[in-house]
Amino acid sequence: MDISIIVPLYNEEESLPELFDWIARVMTKHNYSYEIIFINDGSTDHSWKVIEQLQKKAPDVVKGIKFRRNYGKSPALFCGFDKAQGDVVITMDADLQDSPEEIPELYDMIVNQKYDLVSGWKKKRHDGTLTKNIPSKIYNATARKVTGLKLHDMNCGLKAYRSEVIKNIEVYGEMHRYIPYLAKVAGFKKIGEKVVSHQARKFGTSKFGLNRFVNGYLDLFSLWFLAKFGKRPMHFFGFWGTVMFLLGFIAVLVVGGMKWYALSTGTRSPLVTSTPYFYLALTTMILGTQMFLAGFLGELISRNSAERNNYNIEKTI
Repeated sequence: MDISIIVPLYNEEESLPELFDWIARVMTKHNYSYEIIFINDGSTDHSWKVIEQLQKKAPDVVKGIKFRRNYGKSPALFCGFDKAQGDVVITMDADLQDSPEEIPELYDMIVNQKYDLVSGWKKKRHDGTLTKNIPSKIYNATARKVTGLKLHDMNCGLKAYRSEVIKNIEVYGEMHRYIPYLAKVAGFKKIGEKVVSHQARKFGTSKFGLNRFVNGYLDLFSLWFLAKFGKRPMHFFGFWGTVMFLLGFIAVLVVGGMKWYALSTGTRSPLVTSTPYFYLALTTMILGTQMFLAGFLGELISRNSAERNNYNIEKTI
């Protein structure tokens, strides 16, 4: 099969028939063999009923997954990736803001230009400037700096993947924002982007609030830490714990040395325990010890984890 198209959705009953017809026209025009996997993420409208009608209309093409409740986009993509059978996998939103007309060029970049993953770039957006455009620019600038991927729109829903990529990454929580980074960490190096058209929303309202930007930064830090220190936590906690302990120890020596000097010269000086510097030094030593122990415990857990030697192997001979 040439293409699997994965469409996660939540309350998009009005847009689904038009989206299906649009995809079908593009696929027929280019003579692709394809499947469309709709993941109904706990919709409270008639989205699932519409999917069932589409499946009766095209039983060899339409597939559906229905969640009992709303889990989020990452679980929807995870289940879609597991079910996909195409050589190239396309993900797109169900709100008609992603154009199926982009699929042939995305497919060509994967198959002929040998990209592992291609992310869409909505260069010209039809969203609110204050609510989406400006926060999105700040978020993407930070993501580029942290991940090292020069993508302008990492969170764009319209993406194309070589099938091997989606079978070697795990999307969970709200990590769908960082799928290109997950692919990079898994060893897939050829990651690019393509400018795609962004349609104005035709039906309904956006399902995402401003809290996604806060969650996005928390997820970004989590991924960066796991990618860098996930299999060797002692390198992070042990290093900084040692640094803090040494700083505190040196500070204690300085405070003690000053007290000894005052006593040896007969100079009046306050008790060591009456100065704030002693307690700051002591606190630093305690925190350093705790960080070192956290790294040690993390190392023990990592070494005894069933996933400790779970590596992505490209080929064997």
